[in-house]
Amino acid sequence: MQIPLVMTVLGADRPGLVELVARIVAEHGGNWLESRMCRLGGEFAGILRVHVPAERAVALEQALAGLGAQGLQALVRPDRSRTARPEQEQGLATIEFVGQDRPGIVRQISGVLAQHRVNVEELATECTSAPMSGEHLFKAKATLHLPEACDVAALRAELELIAADLLVDISLEPLSVGAGLGGGAAAG
Repeated sequence: MQIPLVMTVLGADRPGLVELVARIVAEHGGNWLESRMCRLGGEFAGILRVHVPAERAVALEQALAGLGAQGLQALVRPDRSRTARPEQEQGLATIEFVGQDRPGIVRQISGVLAQHRVNVEELATECTSAPMSGEHLFKAKATLHLPEACDVAALRAELELIAADLLVDISLEPLSVGAGLGGGAAAG
């Protein structure tokens, strides 16, 4: 029987880290299903989901714990994901925002999302230089799961208020027909 596991791996970035983890997973009969990995500030961070034979799970965890000697930390947990519902029922959407960088942007936007019980499925952020002025721009893109009970009009209105206050542009767009968000962008 195969069991699903979710792993996080952290450590100083260097060539060969992904291969090292992939080799350990393969050596324990594991199947690498999905992952997100990146380098930030000289550090490597990865999260991955694997299936592994139940009788090999403990040995896999022990092998990953041995990565500490190589400067990596690995945390393994059971995959507790719910059975996937059809996409049109999930209410998936994306939100993007761009504006002059300043403290508090993510906090304010994530606060509104939390109040509406919106789950952030994936979030990517970066600071870049504006093409003409060279000012620091903050850019973010997130994939969201909107619960069925979410009042999308109220969510959009609150995001528009934040956009105006923070001087950022925000867009909220559906990823599926069932999301019920309608078109258009909220801009501040």
